Amino acid sequence: MSSSVVDPNPVLESLNLPKAVGDLLTQAKSVIFAHTLQDIYQLVLPGQADQVSVAYPILNKGLINEAKVCRVKNGIVVNYDDPYMRRRDPDCMLIGDNSPTDKQRFKDVYKQDFDQTKQETFQWLVGQDLLVFGFMAGQASSGIPTLVILPTNAAFFAYGLALLQGIVGIEKGKKFSPRCFIYVAPPFRHSHFSGKQVVVHCRLPEQYEIFSYNLYPGPSAKKGVYGALLHFGEQEGWVTNHAAVVQVITPYDNKITIMHEGASGGGKSEMNERIHRENDGSILFGANGKTLEKRFLTIPKGCKLRPVTDDMALAHPSIQKNKKKLTVMDAEYGWFIRVDHIKSYGTDPEVEALSIRPQLPLLFLNIDAQPGSTALLWEHIEDSPGKTCPNPRFIIPRKIVPEVVNKPVGVDIRSFGVRTPPCTADKPTYGILGIFHVLPPALAWLWRLVAPRGYDNPSIIDTEGMSSEGVGSYWPFATGLQVNHANLLLKQVIDYPGVKYVLCPVKWIGAWKVGFMPQWIMREYVARRGGVKFGQDELSDARCPLLGYALEKLTVEGQNFEQGFLKVEMQPEVGLEAYDQGALELTTFFKQELKPFLENPALDPLGKKIITCLFEGGTVENFSQLIRTDNIFFED
Repeated sequence: MSSSVVDPNPVLESLNLPKAVGDLLTQAKSVIFAHTLQDIYQLVLPGQADQVSVAYPILNKGLINEAKVCRVKNGIVVNYDDPYMRRRDPDCMLIGDNSPTDKQRFKDVYKQDFDQTKQETFQWLVGQDLLVFGFMAGQASSGIPTLVILPTNAAFFAYGLALLQGIVGIEKGKKFSPRCFIYVAPPFRHSHFSGKQVVVHCRLPEQYEIFSYNLYPGPSAKKGVYGALLHFGEQEGWVTNHAAVVQVITPYDNKITIMHEGASGGGKSEMNERIHRENDGSILFGANGKTLEKRFLTIPKGCKLRPVTDDMALAHPSIQKNKKKLTVMDAEYGWFIRVDHIKSYGTDPEVEALSIRPQLPLLFLNIDAQPGSTALLWEHIEDSPGKTCPNPRFIIPRKIVPEVVNKPVGVDIRSFGVRTPPCTADKPTYGILGIFHVLPPALAWLWRLVAPRGYDNPSIIDTEGMSSEGVGSYWPFATGLQVNHANLLLKQVIDYPGVKYVLCPVKWIGAWKVGFMPQWIMREYVARRGGVKFGQDELSDARCPLLGYALEKLTVEGQNFEQGFLKVEMQPEVGLEAYDQGALELTTFFKQELKPFLENPALDPLGKKIITCLFEGGTVENFSQLIRTDNIFFED
């Protein structure tokens, strides 16, 4: 295919740019403007090359190789030399401006204003062959015009970014006025930041700038753009939720829409996946870590799934048409899918099929493949001998996903996923969640404020202990004030009383290892019964009030779940004492994370009442009275 890359001068005339950016592009060694995805793809492996190394000379350190890139039959495979670069560092964001923020500032870490490093970044870019393209962050008609500037030898990064965010042609005579700019300068990771992933965000009066000093797409091409959307939403009063959204259609043609939120690793992408089955078609729900007993299910025909979003659900005011239900649409052009759970052929046939013979070349990260081969999702590279990388991924444009929904949808149920550890009598933990719990809206808001990062997180580099992803579960990507986002999320809960809320564990239910099965079973169950509305005898207050209501019974396709899966304290391996210790751990953690909100005078008064209710030992009924909403119970 011939390239549509054009001479930069006519294109520059179509760009409405700040002077510093215009000077950069005018003075650079060379500039290539890409107008299509194919333009960028042709630059990833120039000429007939099947494999290249992306390397940069570093003063006093010589040539440092960042990544190896090879062409395969189904796209491009990228593998980083440094295992540290194979997943997102949760502490990589720094704020380079002086506007209000709760995040760490660049000058606090490096003891100088960012201006000097910014000028050095521009000076370095001027000496490079540059690749430039534009896209609309947020994808909607209200999207944010964005311009990307990076060295041409990092075209694989540009390709991944364009797969994730799209690309718009910048044509002569058609004005493009960017409000957001992304600059990529990979060698600064070594020359300035001691090998660390660093992404600096600068919020200026008329524009938003992202400086990416590393080549892993997660912190900048993915979450950096998310940060820009959160910034504009914070200023204008709307939210981009950290969520996967799926329309679920039962075998009886009932339809329900579920929005699944949670910290990284909390099951968002998995909500759009079918239930994983054994070779005989049965479903392994879980295995007991003590007794090794296994629990199988038979669901002859699962619900049909129509994916809406994978990770970012735009809730812009322009699409809110339903007074009862929150309306969302996808904020992304493509999806950054983690495949650590795919260990062998046939684990997830639909996803595997999409990746093996795609309609256009895909980008694979942390996948072991040789030039000219077919990249296979279950072939994960090793971080060290015998230890596979926990974060293999690929990027897929949503337009090639079967049955994908391309319009705004109203949300019936918002679920929240929590990575839970095993909980037993000899080792009590917060792994006390049943298959799923029904939450009053006030408690649902608290879970979104605290957003526990949870157990054994594969997406980020720190996985020990209990920590918080922060407000909205998107706080690692936001740049402003936590209290502003807390208020926005509370308003979102209050404004749409028709939405119901559930809570699902990921990984373990007490002594049982269950993976993502709880949210899949919840999805099948609530869709079949037409939503979350129960008789008074079907729910009871959970022993731990933070868990809202526990199920009294759960029957799916005629199969009853034991009480221990619904109320973990009833598992013989757990018991009341271990459960209560886990509940205390969870409650203590919540109080620790929520105390700063309680002390913040800018918090919405209702929010203060909800948090105070927790600190005063409120019951589930107390929480349910704090926000008026459509009843979760059938009328007597």
